Amino acid sequence: MSAAYNNQLVYVIIFNRLTLLSSARNERGRWGRESDGTCSFDDVCVDMERVFSFSALIFVLMIVSSEVSGFPKLIHRSLEENVGITLNQITEPENVSKAIELDELTIAHKILERVPLIDGHNDLPHVIRLLAESQLASFNLTDLVDKKPWSTDPTSHTDILRLRQGKIGAQFWVAYTSCKTQHNDSPQKAIEQIDLIYRLIDLYADTFQLATTAQEIEDIFALGKIASLIGVEGGHAIGNSLGVLRTFYRLGVRYMTLTHSCPTPWADNSQLDNPGQAPIHDGLSGFGEAIVQEMNRLGMMVDISHVSVSTMEDVLNVSKAPVIFSHSGAFSVCNNTRNVPDHILRRLAKNGGIIMVVFYNEFVACDQSASLYHVVRHIQHIRNVIGVDYIGLGGDFNGVDRVPTDLEDVSKYPNLFAELLRQGWSEKDLEKLAGKNMLRVMRRVEQVKMELFPMEPIEEWIPTEDLQPEHKQCLTEYS
Repeated sequence: MSAAYNNQLVYVIIFNRLTLLSSARNERGRWGRESDGTCSFDDVCVDMERVFSFSALIFVLMIVSSEVSGFPKLIHRSLEENVGITLNQITEPENVSKAIELDELTIAHKILERVPLIDGHNDLPHVIRLLAESQLASFNLTDLVDKKPWSTDPTSHTDILRLRQGKIGAQFWVAYTSCKTQHNDSPQKAIEQIDLIYRLIDLYADTFQLATTAQEIEDIFALGKIASLIGVEGGHAIGNSLGVLRTFYRLGVRYMTLTHSCPTPWADNSQLDNPGQAPIHDGLSGFGEAIVQEMNRLGMMVDISHVSVSTMEDVLNVSKAPVIFSHSGAFSVCNNTRNVPDHILRRLAKNGGIIMVVFYNEFVACDQSASLYHVVRHIQHIRNVIGVDYIGLGGDFNGVDRVPTDLEDVSKYPNLFAELLRQGWSEKDLEKLAGKNMLRVMRRVEQVKMELFPMEPIEEWIPTEDLQPEHKQCLTEYS
């Protein structure tokens, strides 16, 4: 327990004691002295009125002082619980008593035991390809903490034990293909990654089970397993083909990130918003709009992490279903172009979508080092701008090499929920952050699919003029 907190406790005891002594005050207005002038407290005559006044002054100054932060936290929590005030002030790390910390961690664990924690983005399949050549027989995913090369690789954050410790209820596993595969073998690479995800689920069937709907997530969570979903990162993976997009959906893919660190021939990416860069399409091309419409028809979520602001705007103009940011932060907190400006956040709320907050240091702190508190700042800012109903978590574990302290791997999610409890979040709101918001988004996407059921598949091809000469080098005529 901190010294400041101990001092506060002493002052409270003194204040209460002196209040009790006030009943002994006699008619002459003096404390501790009988009417005949004799001493009544162990023969020690003290001017207790002055002591009382001085102690009361210290007590009042202690409360109002901005230097004493532990006691106001207790007051904040009491206010919120009693009158429903949401307090979003972000404080710096403090010495918190172990009893309080353990209590909040216990509550966090209980929340994540009754509501599935849905993480929007994990690149484990990519790391398996890099470190094990996609050969699942070469390692045991149960525990990789002390197993090389996993234990020494800065992008290795995931195994089954840590997933369980982190109370993960559902995970979007990402089928990622690098930009160098664009206009080459990106569809093949994406399918190989999807195949790897299926093999992973099958090999560890006692832990994982494939999910493709919101209801399946809840059903699998009730069985004590981790619901496993598939997202494709990088729209170049479809090879500019709506037929490949539809095939991905049939393979279980439930979201696609429209771009990665490169533009596609139909959508601009976030790097084009950097100083000195210029847009190519000024958002989506006509074919890009068709892709969004077809994703709506299929019931595949449109992920606009990694895209430019103009592309975000165009997607929000076109999409009939809620859209997602699977792993992004708030631009107002860290002005990296991978993050989302406030005006887009407001449009996202009107769209009914969700932003799943990322944990990568450069995106949360605009620096190579970061802590859990930087992530909290993003969450709190987004909540201040659009409310709690549109926030989720997308750590980007196994896809980055620098993560915040206290969020070092997938086992650390309860730390984040415990800190938000300390900052005044209610359990109901933490349930939304954990998974209820994402379940709502998925159900609405599924509903839009049903509403668009009479719509025929879009059979357009990308216009030839949208492709640069270097884009056509690996293309052949069907005939």
